[in-house]
Amino acid sequence: MKITILNGDTADGDSDFGNYLDRLEKELKKENKVIRFDLKAMDLKYCMGCWTCWWKTPGRCAIKDDGEKIFREVINSDFFIFASPLVAGFTTAELKKICDRLIVLLHPYIKIKEGEFHHRKRYARYPDFGLIVQAEEDTDDIDLKIVSEIYDRLALNFHARKKYLRTIDKTTIEGLANETCSN
Repeated sequence: MKITILNGDTADGDSDFGNYLDRLEKELKKENKVIRFDLKAMDLKYCMGCWTCWWKTPGRCAIKDDGEKIFREVINSDFFIFASPLVAGFTTAELKKICDRLIVLLHPYIKIKEGEFHHRKRYARYPDFGLIVQAEEDTDDIDLKIVSEIYDRLALNFHARKKYLRTIDKTTIEGLANETCSN
């Protein structure tokens, strides 16, 4: 199984979140091919909303940065993981930046899906994903529900399934690895 991890951690040096992801990656690599992108260390710009990826260069972003590597790995994965500590109640700007830019993997054309308007697929298959977060000190169940629902919406538009949202303080490495690799 090929798994791509998009790490939105912004901490300098060691962090509880980074150490958790290191251990998860090691566990997943025992039986899978794992590619990890530490977004903070990459040259990634914000989506400009120029629509070039839809009309002028279909499937290719006009921004020349490290995004192209990420798009290729995500669409060719069997599963991918959004990973981020929560900051002000949501995933980091680094992770949000790449979430917005995944629009390159969709068609500009619209279809009705579950009674709503959504982009058509550009590719035959889209990988499911999971979301791993580190809760803030004051994070409660309502905060996690909001984050979960936003990523549910992303999954719907991305023609995928959000398989889980897990917090690092309540999820073992082995349990998360098993959940990631199970159908």
